[in-house]
Amino acid sequence: MKKFMSLLLTGSLLMATMVGCSSNSDTGTASGKTDTLIMGTNAQFPPFEYYEGNRITGFDVELAALIAGELGMNLRIEDMEFNTLVGAVQNGMIDVVVAGMTATDDRKTQIDFTDGYFYSKQMVIVPTNSDITDIDDLEGKRIGVQLGTTGDIFASEFIEDASIIKFDKGAMAVADLKNGTVDAVIIDEQPATSFVSGQNDIKLLEVPFAEEEYAIGLKKGNTELLNDINNALAKLKSNGAYDTLYTKYFSDAD
Repeated sequence: MKKFMSLLLTGSLLMATMVGCSSNSDTGTASGKTDTLIMGTNAQFPPFEYYEGNRITGFDVELAALIAGELGMNLRIEDMEFNTLVGAVQNGMIDVVVAGMTATDDRKTQIDFTDGYFYSKQMVIVPTNSDITDIDDLEGKRIGVQLGTTGDIFASEFIEDASIIKFDKGAMAVADLKNGTVDAVIIDEQPATSFVSGQNDIKLLEVPFAEEEYAIGLKKGNTELLNDINNALAKLKSNGAYDTLYTKYFSDAD
């Protein structure tokens, strides 16, 4: 079942990351409020979007708030399952997808994407005592992935004879890894690092694979908004605001 949370951020609160609860009937539609940018995400993907208490915070949330401010708009967030986001933007429930989403060729046939705003790569999480030491060792294993993500796509297409077990949330896949239900989890680098941090029973493989580019997704044909967001992204990168935000979340990654 979809889980919806709403967030309203004004231009004067660009860096705030507070989220307030609302019922589904209060969320409205993307086409109904031209002064509000409605962002769809899945808040189970740290450090890009995640819950801190009953609030959603993260790199994507703050970046979207900065973009909304550049556009002179308020920002509202809808939290839903990752595999429903493309359909939601196609149907006008949301204006944009900002969810650590990779601009794959397949997705580009369904929605439009802005310029890229982040480069990542897939990583493999395994138990500390696992005999899996490289990508080839994943053949024939039980692999946990988040449904509809790039990890799901790569595991399903490129790892031979593996049993791919799909979860609604990455955290659920990691929980099943820890209890032995799956042998490995494939997920993006930054959430993988967050999930492993401080844990003694799981670890990252040394060799990552499948580099990818995150971009913001929009309904096909929404050219004006696409251009406005690209211009806002370019400005944030040129004036140092993007670098400041990047350092806040990823200073230990470089």
